[in-house]
Amino acid sequence: MTIEEKLASMGLSLPTPPPKGGVYSPAKTFCGGKLVYISGCGPVIDKPVAGKLGAEFTIEQGRRYARDCMLNVLAVLKREIGDLDRVKGLVKITTFVASTPDFYDHPKVANGGSELLSALFEDVPTRSAVGMVALPGNIPVETEALFEIE
Repeated sequence: MTIEEKLASMGLSLPTPPPKGGVYSPAKTFCGGKLVYISGCGPVIDKPVAGKLGAEFTIEQGRRYARDCMLNVLAVLKREIGDLDRVKGLVKITTFVASTPDFYDHPKVANGGSELLSALFEDVPTRSAVGMVALPGNIPVETEALFEIE
């Protein structure tokens, strides 16, 4: 089963890659085409989302937003490499979580993206889950990633 068939079996599909929010490259291929870095992607797919974990959003909502971030990451990756089945390995993801000062469950939020990758690629990346005072556009979660490509 292809990666996109696995997504469909989960009731998910890749969104249109998100527009750039500044002066940067959404994706950068390096090391002779073996590694691809995907710049941070937020959870916006169909409608805007704004707020913080520990205030407007619960951990479960944050997990869905982290999953949606990863769907956007994968959409950018597909645009860069043409076919998600070229992914050989998951190297690293960093998930940034906008939260109140007394919110301490950033890793639980980040699991939403990690679990999606694990289900699709049967691999688990290294990961950091980091709390932030604010993220661009007041989004609650943002994720960046590094992939190994065949």
